[in-house]
Parts: sequence; structure tokens; C-alpha cells
Amino acid sequence: MTFLAELEQDPFDGEEFIERLAWRATNGKFDDVDLISEAFENGIKDLKAIYDTNQKKCERLEMICREEEKGHWIKVTELQQKCKDSLATFEKLDKRLDIVADKVVYLGEQLEGVNTPRMRAVEAQKLMQHFARYLETPSETLNSFEELYIENINQLFEEADIIQKLYLISQELPNNSKFDEAKEFISKKYNLIEKRLIEEFSQAQKNDDRNKMKKIASILSHFKGYSQCIDVFIEQSQMGMFLGENIFNDIVPLCVKNQKTIKEVFTNTEQVMSKFVLNIFHGKIQEYIQARINENDTRDFLTELYTLFHKTNKLIEQIAKLKFSGCDFNFLNKITRNIFNNYLDMYIQRETNYLKDKCAYILQSYYESKNHQKRPITTGGFQELIQSKIGRANINIGNLNINISNPDYTQGETFLSEEIAISILQETKMSLQRCHLLSKPQDIAQNALAIYEIELQSLCIEHIDYAIELGLQVIPSAETKSQPDIHFFDIIRQSNEICHLNEKQFVNWVLPLISSTTKYSECIKRKREVYQQMEAKLNQGLEKSIASIIGWIKYLLQTEQKKTDFKPEQGNDDIIPTSTIACNKVVKFINFYHNRITKCLDGKNVEDVLTDLGVKIHRTINEHLQQFQFNFMGAMVVICDVKEYRNCIDKFKIPLLSDLFNILHALCNLLIVGPENLKQVSNGDQLAGLERSIILSFIQLRADYKSAKLLNYLK
Repeated sequence: MTFLAELEQDPFDGEEFIERLAWRATNGKFDDVDLISEAFENGIKDLKAIYDTNQKKCERLEMICREEEKGHWIKVTELQQKCKDSLATFEKLDKRLDIVADKVVYLGEQLEGVNTPRMRAVEAQKLMQHFARYLETPSETLNSFEELYIENINQLFEEADIIQKLYLISQELPNNSKFDEAKEFISKKYNLIEKRLIEEFSQAQKNDDRNKMKKIASILSHFKGYSQCIDVFIEQSQMGMFLGENIFNDIVPLCVKNQKTIKEVFTNTEQVMSKFVLNIFHGKIQEYIQARINENDTRDFLTELYTLFHKTNKLIEQIAKLKFSGCDFNFLNKITRNIFNNYLDMYIQRETNYLKDKCAYILQSYYESKNHQKRPITTGGFQELIQSKIGRANINIGNLNINISNPDYTQGETFLSEEIAISILQETKMSLQRCHLLSKPQDIAQNALAIYEIELQSLCIEHIDYAIELGLQVIPSAETKSQPDIHFFDIIRQSNEICHLNEKQFVNWVLPLISSTTKYSECIKRKREVYQQMEAKLNQGLEKSIASIIGWIKYLLQTEQKKTDFKPEQGNDDIIPTSTIACNKVVKFINFYHNRITKCLDGKNVEDVLTDLGVKIHRTINEHLQQFQFNFMGAMVVICDVKEYRNCIDKFKIPLLSDLFNILHALCNLLIVGPENLKQVSNGDQLAGLERSIILSFIQLRADYKSAKLLNYLK
């Protein structure tokens, strides 16, 4: 039993099985070969016996399977035959059913052909009996017929069906005394039943009896007062709603709730739903808008109009997404425009007038805070002045079209304010937002251009250009006898910053409204004109500022530089040469305005202005040195001066200027080299490219030029 159990283990391990067999045979002593051999032989016999037994079982099971398979095949054959017989029977039944169905349809048509005229005849007879009764009704009864006495609702439905048909018939009768009283009686009863049906509908709606509402609505759909039924439904649906301050929150839930009722009750769902929504818009929303908008205050008018129109647009988007029957986006947008039409017609005029007044007020308040009376601008000969003044410096900022005569000007005041600019830009931004929403699609670009023109006029012309004109008038002249305090660079910096803000707003708010329209080119042209005019005036101011700086440098050199600086008396050879007082003052002055320029300008503008200034400083110093004679000690002093100038100009970080002052320094070296080395130094790397006349002009400044016959050393 243990032997068989081990064979049936899952998983079966042959090696482990043999080990256990050997261990059991020898009791753990593996040195007895005979016992192991005997155990293995017995094990093999047992395995052979088990194998034979299992083999017989398999053969018996295979025989049973074959017999069962044979039986199943017999059953399958029988079932196939039965299936064929059933299919044939089904086809016969199907044909018979088609024949019977055709006969039934034929008989039904015959019965309908007989029954329909009969029913019509019965109905006509019934109507004739009722009409005859009305014909026989005395006029006294007609005059006293004020109320309708009906026992139950089913009777009301029946009476409604009859009176509606009689009413249609009565409309076809000729007008004569024979039928007049009957027609009047029918008409009066028609109106009473119609009124009663509407009352019953109203009561059913209050009780939320939708089946009854549906029945009554179906009957009333054939009456003239069907629209009154719809009106009653709409009116009662809105009872108890819109009690809060913001009615827009109640509208979508109300529409969703009543759409289900409308679908269940009315057959003409689209017409009823569209009328329901139309009633809300032309009723509650329109009343709400009229109550909120104050036309006497332009700011409140524009703000409230934008807010309400935005909320209404958001509302119609929500309703359109719900896909109510008969309430697509175009329909909703049309009724919204109708509601706001009176306000939108006058919108852009009020918008532009308000923006002009607001910007003017902002500027006026600013100038009053500075105790400055803004003066009218005069023009004259400006273009000619620009043509004569514009140089290499080129500031890429803005443009203006104004000039000022004798303004009151506070020293150091630029009359420019980023806060004021931001206020104007913010007002313009809100105007553009309103313009985008409130303008008709075909008018958006035109209206946006009108608003942007006000921005250009108020910010660029009335503020930036005005400040530039004031700044131009207080730039010290080139012949000044006191150190100039030039604040025009601050005007440039602030103008640049404000114009950057203006440009950013143009890209973010103006451009999207005009980019794909014909107004784009017109707007860009106008903007370019304004900016170019401002650039021209800024360039004029730069030229005047640089001229003032150069003028003061010349004045310092003329007044502070002495001839003895470069030609000291003999016997002072022990003194260590240093830069002169004039040089130190000039360098200090240049450093001051270098810092101011780099602080106030940016990008390529800094490089252009510093290049122009540096070239003119180089020319001024060069011309100044040409006025002196230099002995050896004086040459050492001038080299110290030029070195200071060079170090100062090197801070400009412009290679051209560094090269110019390196050459100037090399030229000054000609003042100290020995006569025998003049030719070699003159042909050095830095001086090799210069004209001989320039080199000669510096050598002639040497005190020993004639006495040492230096010209001979250059041959």
C-alpha cells in the first residue's frame, strides 16, 4: 500500500523513490548488496504487476468509450433526421402563416372600409342631432346661457370634442337668420368649454397630474385658445422662482425641470420649449436688466452692461449645451441681441466718450499733483529741425507730434509716470474687453481701432510726447558755463518702459481683434507714425544731450587745462607725473553720464549712443591736445591723462572706442621716444595704418621738434 501511494505522489521524484526503497530494504545500512539487489528485484516485479493491472483497466475503459461513442453517433444521426423533418415542417407552416396573414390583412381592410364610413356616419348623425338641438334652442335660453354645468371631467372631454367640431361646421354655414342663433350658441359654449379646459389644465398642473395635463393639452391643441394653455403653463412654472438677487442661477435648473414636463404633456415640444425660453428672456431677464442698468452714470452703465451681457452669454451657452428642442445657439443669441439692442446701439459712442474723459481726467489729476499747468502746444519748422539734428544715435521707442513753448519746468522732473500709464492702459484694456463682447462681429475691428486711437492720443501724444517736448526745452546748451544736469536720459528710460507696456497691451488685446481684418494695416500704419515721430524727437534730444556733454568737456579742458601742465619748467624732473586736474574732472564727468546712459537706455540703443558719445569725446580730446607743446615731463603727464581717458572709455565696452584711444595713447608715445626710435615707433602695429600727416602732426607738438630736427629721423 505504501509502495503504491508513493508512486501516486504528485509530483513524482524517481530518485527519491529509489532512495526510500533502498533504505527500507537495508534499514539504513547500505553495505549489504544482496539485500539491495533483492529489494530492487521485488520492486521491479511489483511495478510490473501494477503496470499489467493498469494496462487491463485501460483496455477495458477504451472498449467502453468505443461503445458509448457508437451510441452517440447513432443518436446524432437520429437528431439530424429530426432536424430536417422539423425544418421542412417549419417551412410549410411559414407559408401557411403568410397566406393566412394576407387573408387577415385583406379582411381587415374590408372591415375598415365598411366600419370607417359607418363610424363617420354615426359621428355625423350625432353632430347633426346636437346641431339640431342648438337650432331648436330658444333665444331666451341663449341669453341666459352664462355657465357650463358638467358633472365630470370625461363629460367635459366629450363635450369639448363635440363643440369643437360643431364650431368648425358653424363657421362654414351662411350668415342668415336661420343659423345665427345656433352659431352664437355654439360659439358661446365653445368659449366656455375652452375656458373650463384651461382652468382644468391649470389645476392639474398645480397637482402635478401630467396625464390629465397631456389629455387636456391634446384636446386644446384643436382650439383657438391653445396658446393660452401654453401661457398658463409657462406662467405657473415660474411661480416662486427668481426671488434671489441673481436670477441667472435659477434659469438653467428651471429649464431642465420643465423640459421633462413639456416632453410629457405637449406634442409640439419645440414650439412650447422655445416659447418657454423666450418668455424667460423677454420677461424676467429683460426686467432684471432694465432695473440694474443706470443710464445716467456712464461708468456704471458700461460696467453693468458688460457684466449682464457676459452673464447672459454664459447662460445661453449653458442652455445650448443642453440641446433643448427649438433652442439652438442661434435662436438664443438672436433673442439676447434683441434684449440688449437698445443699449448696444449707443454702446461704442458712450465707450469712446467715457474713455476720452477718463484718460483726460487721469492726466489732469497727475499734472495738478505736480503743480504744473499744461500748456498748449505750438509747432513750426519741426521737420526741418529733425532733418538737421538726427545723427547716428537711433532710439527705437515711440513717436509724437507736439511742441511746447516756455513751459514751467521743475528741475529733475520728467513729467512721466508709469502709474499714470498703467491707469490709462487699464482703462483701455477694460474698454477693449467690453468692445470684444458688446460690439457686433462686423464692428469689432472698427471699434477696437477707435479705442486704440484714444490710447495712442492720451498715452503717447498727450503724456509721453508732452514730456519729451518739455525735456527738449531744458536740455542745457553746448555753450553752458555751468555743469549740465541732463535729465533727458531719464525721459528716454521712462518713455521706453511705458512704450513697452503699451506694446504688450497692443499684442495681447488689440491685435487679436484686428489681425484678420482690413483694419490691421490701418492700425499698424497709425501706430508706426506715432512711434516714428516720438523716435525722431528722442533722437533730437539725444543729439542735444550729447552736444551739451561735449560742450562741458570742452569748457573744462579750456578752463582747467594750463599750458604748464604739459610743459613744466626745467628742474622738476624728480616729480612723479600724474594725470592733470582737468583730466580728472573730465573723467569724473564722463563716468557720471556713462552710468546714467547705461541705466536709462537698453540694448543696441546703449551701444549706439555710447559710440557716438565716445567718438566725439575722442575728437574733442584730440583737438584739445593739438593746442599744446610738450616737453619730456609734459609728455609723461599727457600720457597719464590719455591713459585715464582710455581707462574711462574702456568701461563703455565698445571695441571701436577702445581702438581709438589705444591709437591716441600710441600717438602720445611719440612725444617721449628718442629721435632715433621715432621711425620704428611710427611704423608700429597701432600706428601703421594711420596717415603720415596725423603722425607728423603729433611729432610737431614736441618742444624739441625743430631743435632736434626730428623730421630728418622720419625719412
